[in-house]
Amino acid sequence: MEVVAYYRVSTKGQGESGLGLEAQQEYIRLAAKQHGWKVVAEYKDVGVSGSMHPLERPAGAKAFADGRPVVVAKLDRLSRDVEHIAGLMKRNNFKVATMPTASTVELHIYAVLAEQERTFISERTKAALESLQARADGGDIDAVHSIANREDKLRKGRSKLNRAKGHYTQRQQADERAALVKDAIRLCILEGATSLQAVADCLIARDIPTARGGQWSPTAAMRVMKRLGLELNKG
Repeated sequence: MEVVAYYRVSTKGQGESGLGLEAQQEYIRLAAKQHGWKVVAEYKDVGVSGSMHPLERPAGAKAFADGRPVVVAKLDRLSRDVEHIAGLMKRNNFKVATMPTASTVELHIYAVLAEQERTFISERTKAALESLQARADGGDIDAVHSIANREDKLRKGRSKLNRAKGHYTQRQQADERAALVKDAIRLCILEGATSLQAVADCLIARDIPTARGGQWSPTAAMRVMKRLGLELNKG
């Protein structure tokens, strides 16, 4: 039987290092060997949360659109949501490498139990934090230090995420600004600008400001042209 493999890793780091991904590939490889499956295509989502519906993920949507059975290493690689699993069971054919002979009923029960356990973990974590806060409010030094360490780790995690978002936004804005002058630079080149200085002079003559509102320099022209993939005419 021909199948397609679907992998999901929650962080970009896991995708680059292979941690998590290699284990999933091994689970599927062993299951395919044992059950005579032939993996004809592989799809991988990196940095995607299990809370997102599989059909809304880039690679997940492609895997299920393939038409052949989809194989995942573990059920949570497909989804952590019982509703998602139940919906996929009704409309799609998928298999779980760690439970290759499980029926749809068994998979549904497993999904329910897994979601229930996650709820219990969340509740226990909340209760533990409330107890820790109460101890800290009562003057327990160890509890105060534990809360401070946890907040520090959370703050660092948020800062890292915000920096990543900020870098993406800056790149996006730079791309958008560069696109505004793309046609003007092309026209300058077509009209005979054969150097970066000539391109800068041409843009100045057309009263086109830089992104910061200043005048063009050869360096500014070079940076924008590189971002746009434009080159001067040779010869």
